[in-house]
Amino acid sequence: MAYTVIWYGKHGIVEQTPFDAEKEARDFALASFDERQHNDGIVAVEVRKADGKVVFSKAGGK
Repeated sequence: MAYTVIWYGKHGIVEQTPFDAEKEARDFALASFDERQHNDGIVAVEVRKADGKVVFSKAGGK
């Protein structure tokens, strides 16, 4: 099943990255969140299944 990591900025979706496995997508989102938040102004990240169901999310404001 396909998964998508969706990065959100203050004004909506910034980037979407596809993955084949949920664990790979979740690990990527967690490992990258702090750096992306600092460098790119990311405010939240989600991992979604191909059917749109959110299986992981993380948000953080400064």
